[in-house]
Amino acid sequence: MRDLEGATVVFDLDGTLVDTAPDLLRALDEVMADEGLPSVPAEELRRMVGQGAQRLIVRAAARHGISWPEEKLIRLTEKFVDVYAADIARDSRPFPGVPAALDALLTSGAVLSVCTNKRTGLSEKLLSAVGLRSKFAAVVGSDSAPQRKPAAGHYLAAVAHVAGDPRRSVMVGDSAADVGAAKAAGAPVIVYRFGYCEEDVGTLGADVLISEFTELGVAVRRLL
Repeated sequence: MRDLEGATVVFDLDGTLVDTAPDLLRALDEVMADEGLPSVPAEELRRMVGQGAQRLIVRAAARHGISWPEEKLIRLTEKFVDVYAADIARDSRPFPGVPAALDALLTSGAVLSVCTNKRTGLSEKLLSAVGLRSKFAAVVGSDSAPQRKPAAGHYLAAVAHVAGDPRRSVMVGDSAADVGAAKAAGAPVIVYRFGYCEEDVGTLGADVLISEFTELGVAVRRLL
């Protein structure tokens, strides 16, 4: 039954589709160690992800009261990206149930797009490495959109890249940036409870919260 024909489902990447924290932490640890700084605790890192590589470096430094000048920050960000990209999916895996949930949406006629604050090239590489790239009609990173989440323009670009209708679209994410982007674009939002979020997900203003991806199909149909 193709009851989702004409619908666009837009996904965040880190903390929603894929548990990328182990590889992000490994790359961040290397950069911090070279600066004489200790590792960031894994659980703390999960609350720091979502605003791109440079913001992650800024937040890791801020833990120690450090604010690096722009030139150094750019250099360290590029170093982090190089280390991360070299082995991007050593330990990263799709969250349980993600591949089957995506296949079910595709079988029902939905078109899938990715809207992530990760760079597009890194996102493409990661999705390919974990076997998910072929399921998405478009991947729109922060460097492929006029503005990054939580701006509406990023979400709307992810819909436009697949020739979708924003009025028949839904966002699936895990953070305030995801909720903010979709709401600003006038779209409903589904939030995964166990992703990477600083806040209590119950306070984000999501239309639906899911605890596992077996719930995704019902949630999408409820909102569309």
